[in-house]
Amino acid sequence: MSETGPVDAAVEAASAASAAAAGNWRRAGFAGAAIGVVAAGAAAGVALERLTVGRGMRRKARLALDAAGPYGALRGTSARARADDGTELYYEVDEVEADGSAPRRRRLFGRRTPVPVTVVFSHGYCLNQDSWHFQRAALRGLVRTVHWDQRSHGRSGRGAAQQGPDRVPVSIDQLGRDLKAVVDAAAPEGPLVLVGHSMGGMTVMALAEQYPELIRERVVGVAFVGTSCGNLGEVNYGLPVAGVNAVRKVLPGILRALGSQAELVERGRRATADLFAGLIKRYSFSSRDVDPAVARFAERMIEGTPIDVVAEFYPAFTEHDKAEALGVFAEVPVLALAGDQDLVTPSSHTEAIAGLLPDAELVIVPDGGHLVMLEHPETVTDRLADLLVRVGAVPAPTNVGSYGSTAQPGP
Repeated sequence: MSETGPVDAAVEAASAASAAAAGNWRRAGFAGAAIGVVAAGAAAGVALERLTVGRGMRRKARLALDAAGPYGALRGTSARARADDGTELYYEVDEVEADGSAPRRRRLFGRRTPVPVTVVFSHGYCLNQDSWHFQRAALRGLVRTVHWDQRSHGRSGRGAAQQGPDRVPVSIDQLGRDLKAVVDAAAPEGPLVLVGHSMGGMTVMALAEQYPELIRERVVGVAFVGTSCGNLGEVNYGLPVAGVNAVRKVLPGILRALGSQAELVERGRRATADLFAGLIKRYSFSSRDVDPAVARFAERMIEGTPIDVVAEFYPAFTEHDKAEALGVFAEVPVLALAGDQDLVTPSSHTEAIAGLLPDAELVIVPDGGHLVMLEHPETVTDRLADLLVRVGAVPAPTNVGSYGSTAQPGP
């Protein structure tokens, strides 16, 4: 493979995989060309780097970043919930730390200690629970939190319907039922604050649509981060009209074909790691000076999502329409936040959510991309902490601690 032709390499790899699956070289060539259109913007910078930096040196640099920024190392008490189709869903709980210096309060006869607020974090597509690293580090010990991995992501299991020759795509409605299973297992009583990024926000909307009584009875606050209530088929991903039309036409078929040849495609992904690192950075972040260790952390999470999982989730987004479900949150304090340069779920989609919930706090973060909670963690955590104060989850004078872009995992 040429060191100076990353776009050609990506196109060749995609074309070969698609042809192996479908037996149609003409269609495979067209599919590869479409992927090349998507890759072109990021590949220009990658190509320059490949001319001047050897592959071995780049590999050493990645290893150094992995060691220097051990993001995602925070762990809590682990457990598993069982979805309605039997899929095991992995989650972790961080409990509130007991303050040994505070005087013990007398317990009145016949009264129980109030159940604490639980904050449930739902992550996005091709990520896992560790994408909330900075917010988890900042809130740890101050409020009870639940972090879970969506089905087929992280440590959660694959759905039975997504395995075997007759596998079917995942639906957002299924993810809503998955969240209900996690809530039932990890927080069966007490008030809830639901926080969702991207696909995680859609999951929260699906939960509300299917279980409105849960929202009315127990949910005291909601945060939607870089997400959408519908019309995702209109997103152009920062591409010219011709490019995005080509991608929309062939991408579903490409993903189905690549998903059926997962082993071949994974080898191709490893061979073109530098190109895909550039793509990941372009579609995850807006800031040029994003911490390289944070960028590498995001790259690891996304690379860790198998191509067949990517394929089985993709159709759900074009079908996603939960605008009406947002009405369930009309009486709940809501934070709607997005980066102003988000190419995946543009900030206009977050503005649309706020438009349907007039009392919501709308925050558009300057120079923020899709992974705004990693790119601008101090802003996201600050607004989330304010929401928690407003709903009484944490006391007003609480200091949420260090959550800057170079924050390291706690003990």
